[in-house]
Amino acid sequence: MIDEIRKAMASASADYIEVRVQRAGSSDVRYTGKELEHIGRRTQLGGSVRAMVKGGWGFSSFNELADLPDYVEATCRQARLVERETPGLAPVEPGQATVVAEPEVDPRDVALEDKQALCEAYNKIILASPKIQTSNVVYRDSTIDEYLVTSDGAELHQETCFAGVMVMAVAKDGADVQRAYDSVGNIRGYQVVADREAVCEEVVRRAIDLLSAEQPDAGPHTVVLDPKLCGVFIHEAFGHLSEADFVYENDRLRKIMQIGRRFGPDSLSICDYPRMPGEAGYYAYDAEGVAGDRTYLIRDGVLDNRLHSRETAKMMDEEPTGNARCLNYSFAPIVRMSNTFMEPREHSFEELLDGIDDGIYAIGAIGGQTDMEMFTFSAEEAYEIKNGELARKLRDVVLTGNVFETLGDIEMIGDDFEMYGGLGGCGKGGQMPLRVGDGGPSVRIKNVVVGGQ
Repeated sequence: MIDEIRKAMASASADYIEVRVQRAGSSDVRYTGKELEHIGRRTQLGGSVRAMVKGGWGFSSFNELADLPDYVEATCRQARLVERETPGLAPVEPGQATVVAEPEVDPRDVALEDKQALCEAYNKIILASPKIQTSNVVYRDSTIDEYLVTSDGAELHQETCFAGVMVMAVAKDGADVQRAYDSVGNIRGYQVVADREAVCEEVVRRAIDLLSAEQPDAGPHTVVLDPKLCGVFIHEAFGHLSEADFVYENDRLRKIMQIGRRFGPDSLSICDYPRMPGEAGYYAYDAEGVAGDRTYLIRDGVLDNRLHSRETAKMMDEEPTGNARCLNYSFAPIVRMSNTFMEPREHSFEELLDGIDDGIYAIGAIGGQTDMEMFTFSAEEAYEIKNGELARKLRDVVLTGNVFETLGDIEMIGDDFEMYGGLGGCGKGGQMPLRVGDGGPSVRIKNVVVGGQ
């Protein structure tokens, strides 16, 4: 395949050109309530061509490999029509490698009927309780076999194999409706979705317990985030602000996100690392053939870097970080996160709680939104903290604030650490859901505004 792509590119007239060819397969199972709502397999074969001429981009996607030379020529013509004076692309060492997927249990070796039976079993556990009004169980796997060749020497063959499952329980008592969920997904293999009966039972328990939980007192609180909510916060509230295309296009954000500026205590470090083995956001080389590596966004409390494609790196006179990604061959690469997390430190969970007279322990996230540096997140569940101990269960805990002020208000960072993937993925520029991982330790933050009664 590499040779075929090279032949198609031989007569291309462009400053830069890349060709991607993908074979993809997936299977899906979805239950809603008692109904099997969807089950099926899907296969795709296609590719894309991206060309740059004097800073102008052309892009084409196709499904017929025999027409590849024509698409190369047409894409170069597109690029010439929109040529503009830009710095071009930052130089990189072109990747040349074969990366083979190595799941412990390959989901392609598991019959679709067995995947459906697994989801049905989980669904029955959730619906067994009379207090559960309805359920949602979704299984998905996907395998991508990709070839990438670029005009500056990248020749890559990469495989990825993802499997995940999400279970949700919706409990009802009169007009009161509460929900709880769990989602897991990564590239370790089909075994990550198996043997989760106890997880289903825990989801049911959480949904039912939320019916009798109380709302928090509104106002500023010292809050302890669990590792999952820490990861969501880092990804949504700070990670997207670190994507260089967003920074470059926003004058106000460029003034705020100055490399070398302090954003938190010395103990705070935030990373993006594509090569975390097994995690949902894993890849060895990005969609431009750049090797993925550990990028410190914040190191010891100070803004250290941001995430780049080759184009944004050249525009901002910074180094590429290997964060150009695309959902599939139908899309051009844009700057995206991979596995983004806060590094753990030395404090135990008991130390995080100690000294908090009236605070909140917030667990997980069921939704939220960001607007520049402002964020709003809803915790999946929470507990009141009284005199350093966990007390009554809480619900409807909504955390709001300014991400930069919140990072500066971090008091302690825990020694626990978890990474999370799942079926939801990340959305940007119409490309959703992209595989990502996020996580961190438990973290204690003062002066977090909490909505409540």
